[in-house]
Amino acid sequence: MKVFLPILIFFTFIACKNDSKKSEIETEINSEEIVDSLRVSDRNLETQQQTLNIKRQELLEKKDAKVEMEKLLISKSFLKESDLYTLNFKYPYLNEKIKPQFENFNEYINKHYVDAKSIEKQILEEKRLCDSLGIPKQNELRMVDYKIYNLNDRLISVLFYKENHYTGAAHAAYTFDCLNFDLERAAFMKYEDFFNNGSEEELREILNSLLKEKINSGEMYYDCWAISADDFFNAKNNFVINDDVVEFYFDDCIICPSYTGTYSIKIPLEMLMPVLRKYKKNPLIS
Repeated sequence: MKVFLPILIFFTFIACKNDSKKSEIETEINSEEIVDSLRVSDRNLETQQQTLNIKRQELLEKKDAKVEMEKLLISKSFLKESDLYTLNFKYPYLNEKIKPQFENFNEYINKHYVDAKSIEKQILEEKRLCDSLGIPKQNELRMVDYKIYNLNDRLISVLFYKENHYTGAAHAAYTFDCLNFDLERAAFMKYEDFFNNGSEEELREILNSLLKEKINSGEMYYDCWAISADDFFNAKNNFVINDDVVEFYFDDCIICPSYTGTYSIKIPLEMLMPVLRKYKKNPLIS
């Protein structure tokens, strides 16, 4: 018993020490995860507001093809006010007199962007973005506008950008939806219509290499980070095509916090050649 007691004490000490180390490691990992998810910045609020204004202005002033598409495009809008929210939406219709099959596009817009009941449900159920707080306690503003691009009169790309003014948020937050519509077939096109099946990881690496260049350049890209596999998978259909560039859009706090960085990453077409799907229906294949 005298021999056993010191041995027992020794192993108890080792076990406690290992548990302590394990606890320290877990604490360190959890701490890194928390810092990573919050993206804490030591920049002052004035600097954040300046970069936020620049970032927002660049989005709003982006040129598109609305003027060139005057005959094809019908711009519409609606405003709705309630106790919980104010909706101020702008959206496009396609001229069905040019092609009756454009009804496919217009019906989709009606269902997903004009149905006020559906929008109200989304607002009530949505999660707050990373720079916002809590549950709506007062009238919140949702503004939706769009940019539209035309590729060789064969494909239109629509970018919907949503400006969300959340209760308790320091800044307005932006979310994005993109649509690609084949004018010849009157059909929507998804990621797999443009890119090879299973190419998501390769394309994500291309995006991250371009983003890394921006982060290393300094300027407005402080506090930004690489795109995770899950985030890219969720946003892989959020791209527009403009001439020889494919531009992927990401919601606030996916690649950068709301107050800095960028909402999108442009990829020159030549960089995408290894992942492009080679078939006649792909408008990116000349």
